[in-house]
Amino acid sequence: MKKIINNPADVVDEMLDGMAYAYPQYVRRLNGLNVLVRANAPTPKVAIVSGGGSGHEPAHGGFVGRGMLDAAVAGTVFTSPTPDQIFEAIKAVNGGKGVLLVIKNYTGDVLNFNMAAEMAEAEGIKTEKVVVNDDVAVENSTFTSGRRGIAGTLLVHKIAGAKAEAGGTLEEVKAVAEKVIANVRSMGMAISPCTVPEAGKPSFTLKDDEIEIGIGIHGEPGTMREKIRPANEIVDQLLGRIFDDMSLKQGDEVAMLVNGLGSTPLMELFVANRRAAEVLASKGINVAKTTVGNFMTSLEMGGFSISLLKLDAELKQLLLAPAETPAFTQA
Repeated sequence: MKKIINNPADVVDEMLDGMAYAYPQYVRRLNGLNVLVRANAPTPKVAIVSGGGSGHEPAHGGFVGRGMLDAAVAGTVFTSPTPDQIFEAIKAVNGGKGVLLVIKNYTGDVLNFNMAAEMAEAEGIKTEKVVVNDDVAVENSTFTSGRRGIAGTLLVHKIAGAKAEAGGTLEEVKAVAEKVIANVRSMGMAISPCTVPEAGKPSFTLKDDEIEIGIGIHGEPGTMREKIRPANEIVDQLLGRIFDDMSLKQGDEVAMLVNGLGSTPLMELFVANRRAAEVLASKGINVAKTTVGNFMTSLEMGGFSISLLKLDAELKQLLLAPAETPAFTQA
C-alpha cells in the first residue's frame, strides 16, 4: 500500500485539520469533533447537515458554505459518523429555524442520523430528515436496505441549500429535497479498486482488461464484471440503466453530473461527458447544467458515475442559484 499519510488511525483527524486550515473563509472545525461547520454558523435560516464515512472527499466537508451545507460530519473511512458527533453538529448550526438532515441510504448512516435527530428533538431542536437513494444499480446491497445513495446527493445538497439560503421554511426545504430525490438517478462503473488505509489492501481485484459496472462508493465491487470497452459504449450502458428507471421524454430538461471516483483524469471524464451530451441531444432532452469533476469519490478508485436530475422551474432556479464552498462555487 502506498499512501501519503502518517498513521492510518489519524488520517481523518489530520484531513479535517488540513481542510479547516485551507478554507478558513468557508469552514471551521468544532473542537475535538469530526465536524466542519460554516465559518459564520449558526445563521438565522434553516440549517442543513449531512455527512458520512470519510474517503468520499470533497464530500462532505467540501460542500459546507453559503448556498449548500451548514455542517458536515465525518466518520472514519467508509463508516458512519456516530450519533453524538451528528448531534453536536446539529446544535452548532441550529439558528432557530430548524435543521434538515440529508442522509445517504446506507444502514449505518440512517440509524445514526435518526438517533441524532431524536437527541436533537429531545433538546427542543426541530429536525427533519431525507434519505437519498439515487443509485439504479441495485435494489438492496451489503450496506443498504433499498437503493444506495451516491453522487446524486450533491444535487440534493445544492438545491436544498439554495432553498434554505432563500429563506425557505424547514417544511419547504425538506419538500424540495424530497423532490430532488424523487427525480435524480445515478449509475457508476470502475476500472480499478481503492485501498482503505487501515485495511492496507485493495477492496477487490480486476484484471487489466476488466471493469466493474454498478459500483457503489464504499469500495465494494459492482453488480457485474465485464471486459473493458470504448468509453462511448460504457456511457451508453450507464445511461441505458438510468433511462430505464426514470421517465424522460423529448423536451424535458435535466441537470447532469459526471462524477469521478478519485483517480480518473479529467480528460477521461470529459470524454464520457461528450458522449452523454450526444445521447441526451439525440433524444431531444435539454441539459440545463452540466457538472464534471470529482465530487463524491471512493478514495483512489478509478471510474466514474453519471447522475441525471429531471428539472422543473423550481428545481432549475435553485440549481442555478449562487453557492460558495471549498469544492463547489457558482456565481
